[in-house]
Amino acid sequence: MFLQLKNISKSYGAERVLEDLSLELESHRMLSILGRSGSGKTTLLKIIAGLESADSGTVWLDGEALDPVPAHKRNVVYLYQEALLFPHLNVLENVAFGLRLRKAPSQLVKEKADRLLEELDLTDHARKMPDQLSGGQRQRVAFGRALLIQPRLLLLDEPFGALDTETREHMQTLLKRVSREHGITALFVTHDLKEAIRMGDAYGWMQGGRLKTYPDLAGFLKDGQTGIQDEIDFWASLRDHHEKGL
Repeated sequence: MFLQLKNISKSYGAERVLEDLSLELESHRMLSILGRSGSGKTTLLKIIAGLESADSGTVWLDGEALDPVPAHKRNVVYLYQEALLFPHLNVLENVAFGLRLRKAPSQLVKEKADRLLEELDLTDHARKMPDQLSGGQRQRVAFGRALLIQPRLLLLDEPFGALDTETREHMQTLLKRVSREHGITALFVTHDLKEAIRMGDAYGWMQGGRLKTYPDLAGFLKDGQTGIQDEIDFWASLRDHHEKGL
């Protein structure tokens, strides 16, 4: 198994945030984790990324225990709503930053960055500065910067939450396509049911610091504990009322 978490627990003072949490994820798959605010989703991602330490339990990635590995050596990228681009670098140089930091040959860096900009529909914006971009464009740049260094794992913390509906749907489609083409392994956390369904290859429900995972969509939708079926039934009844003119 590519990613394994075993018995992860975390507290902040008297508040228990994660409770004996375990999960497994195969490589080249995206696990969508649905959960309300305060369920522990962000803390989970930060522990995997090395930005927080668990009180107990172990994180394994491709057979390596990550606990003693500092964040900057894990080759795990954590993205969230704020793109955090370098304001003094243009789009091309923002995307290329990680490889330049690793002292890769300049020509190789440019070739790879140009290719990725094309995949992300950013070629025409290569010379623009971050303050000249829309929110969706900035997120594409951040995603490109992450992809260029070929991370072992991508952690996505409601990355499209600040975008309008149309841009959000476009970014979901783009991320799904490019992730598959690059063989990315990822965790995608969200509080939006539609987004969770759309993004995942596998699914999880998080509540009160506990995580339950499902290997397929059918099991995810049918579990009555999640409340998902109640939401689906609500929208179905609303549609029926509309069609009947009620």
